[in-house]
Amino acid sequence: MGVHTYFKTLSDLEHLYRLPGKFKFQSHNVAAHSFKVTKIAQFLGTVEEMNGETVDWRSLYEKALNHDYAELFTGDIKTPVKYATVELKELFSQVEEKMARRFIEAEFPAEFHEAYFRRLKEGKDSSLEGRILSVADKVDLLYEAYGEILKRNPDPLFFEIYEEALNTILKFQDLHCVQYFIDHIMPDMLAEKFMPHSELRDLTERIISRSE
Repeated sequence: MGVHTYFKTLSDLEHLYRLPGKFKFQSHNVAAHSFKVTKIAQFLGTVEEMNGETVDWRSLYEKALNHDYAELFTGDIKTPVKYATVELKELFSQVEEKMARRFIEAEFPAEFHEAYFRRLKEGKDSSLEGRILSVADKVDLLYEAYGEILKRNPDPLFFEIYEEALNTILKFQDLHCVQYFIDHIMPDMLAEKFMPHSELRDLTERIISRSE
């Protein structure tokens, strides 16, 4: 009982694999994903700050580090399913937040409730930090799909995930960090050797063209 239980669950995140049931050349777990998203958000936040924006770093780090903790209660839901409709996405968010709240109330002493209600709630809100989190989460998902495509994984799902992730990133083109990602990072990604023909490059260019 208590915070001890919370500390034990952190190891469980290492055994919660993303995109379960699908063959992957490289498996990814939620603990590693949370770390990568935090590092990506740190860079994106730095780009925003260098362009004159005020970043609440405490909020950004808390949002990024904790954004998928509630998946301990629900498991990882495939992106094409979770985001099939706005209503379904909202329902998943409500379920995750409700289960996280119940866990906090059951395991944390009362004096920590407010802090952890804030940390474990849905972080992808309309604030600058919430929007950076939305982008950072999809950048890591994009790279997970990209890695499988690069290794010639024949499952077309990874092209679908890549497309969905990029489309979501492009919804935030008003952010300086997204423009930086498009202008400076994606060209390096697409210039990698051993790309599977030009399919990924063509797909990327079509998606970006549609968003302009």
